[in-house]
Amino acid sequence: MVEYIHNSEMADDLAGIDPSKCALMVIDALGEVEGTPLEGVLLAPTNNIARLCRIARSKGIPVVFADDAHYEGIDHELELWGRHGIAGTPEAQPSPQLELQEGDFVVEKSKYSAFFQTRMRTLLQDLGVKTIVMCGFDTNICVKHTAADAYFNRFDIVVVTDATGTFLIGDQAEGLDYMKKCYAARLATTDEVAQLFES
Repeated sequence: MVEYIHNSEMADDLAGIDPSKCALMVIDALGEVEGTPLEGVLLAPTNNIARLCRIARSKGIPVVFADDAHYEGIDHELELWGRHGIAGTPEAQPSPQLELQEGDFVVEKSKYSAFFQTRMRTLLQDLGVKTIVMCGFDTNICVKHTAADAYFNRFDIVVVTDATGTFLIGDQAEGLDYMKKCYAARLATTDEVAQLFES
């Protein structure tokens, strides 16, 4: 019988990460948050994402938005989750708090993973990225599936614990732990990532 031994002691610290080879990936932080039913869940992490975007830009670290861009009557994800992220609508644009800038990169996606049938992998390789710092929503769906493909494509992963959020399915802590154990993701706070970017 095969005995599986998981390296449960994997460090979450960011030692050894070269910020010049990082990209900040913002996953589905879309539309206006304030005044919506999800404000209580999304506003604080969205503000943390905005902070990281500002720091990343100031340090020349690429900011890459992975945004839903669904087409009604075609994308079967809409059958599961209802109408959301329709291409060309305000709800499919980065949240105003994130202040999309010239020089940021936007990759539209129609599936959970930001890598599935998009130019994400090529873009990151062209940018010389080794480590993807992930933030956004939903932790247990699009962030998790994107982390899986990032891992399969041999990128190192950092998931920002207080710049992600869960509101559709599952538990935040369990989702983060899953990505750590299955995709070797390092877990870090906004403050810790800010310190990395500014180092």
